[in-house]
Amino acid sequence: MACQNGLTSYPEVVAELGPGNSLGTGLAALIAGANAYYALDVVEYAGNKQRNIEIFEELVELFKKRTEIPDETAFPRLRPYLDSYEFPGQILSEEHLAWALHPDRIGSIKNALLNLNNISGHGIKISFYAPWYDTKVIKNESVNLIFSQAVLEHVDDLTSTYEALYRWLKPGGFMSHEIDFKSHGTAKEWNGHWKYSDIAWKLIRGKRPYLINRQPYLTHLNLLQKSNFNILCNLKIKDHSGIRRNRLALRFKNMSEDDLTTRGVFIQATKAK
Repeated sequence: MACQNGLTSYPEVVAELGPGNSLGTGLAALIAGANAYYALDVVEYAGNKQRNIEIFEELVELFKKRTEIPDETAFPRLRPYLDSYEFPGQILSEEHLAWALHPDRIGSIKNALLNLNNISGHGIKISFYAPWYDTKVIKNESVNLIFSQAVLEHVDDLTSTYEALYRWLKPGGFMSHEIDFKSHGTAKEWNGHWKYSDIAWKLIRGKRPYLINRQPYLTHLNLLQKSNFNILCNLKIKDHSGIRRNRLALRFKNMSEDDLTTRGVFIQATKAK
């Protein structure tokens, strides 16, 4: 998707918000050619080294075999759909992969995974921070790519987070985020979380360290624009099957029709050079 949007350079430093119970996507970035990966989470889920080593070794084999990407048949709920699910050889050329998959380099990535926060051979480093609240964990203007998958809907302080993302990115760096606006099991309807009053929502959340922030699509769009990001891709997933406007809680009564019917969005944006 990044390549389709004109982003053709290989990111050297990659950061992920909310890796969850696996560092797999970040490891794939390293295998593909990145030399540093920052994983930032609120709760430590991905600390099982043995599991991450197993995932890493499986990923290496997928790259070596030029395995096709699982399509919408295997993962029908994963968006956006791609025009082609073939291995992206037009991006990861044979020459590039010969370098990226060299046994010495793969060994250095594995060593970095076993020794987090330390620089391994080939200058490879994997850093994991949980919880992360201090933006100083990543140096300003040091990251080429920041990505997340169904994470930003869980972040309480979105304003500070978007400001941090902007500071971390190098000029010309880019972000890729899939944001899920559904109710995450808090209501029968996909958008039923917008029917609860603030008091009711406080009771639903209880003492959880995070749940969902209930912020709609337009909040993220405004914060991206306020933070001076250039939006390259803005693919909304629409759904008109949820609750109607007359059931919205008071704080959401003025929600736009676009927000009320947007259940997800895939966004890619760059930081101005």
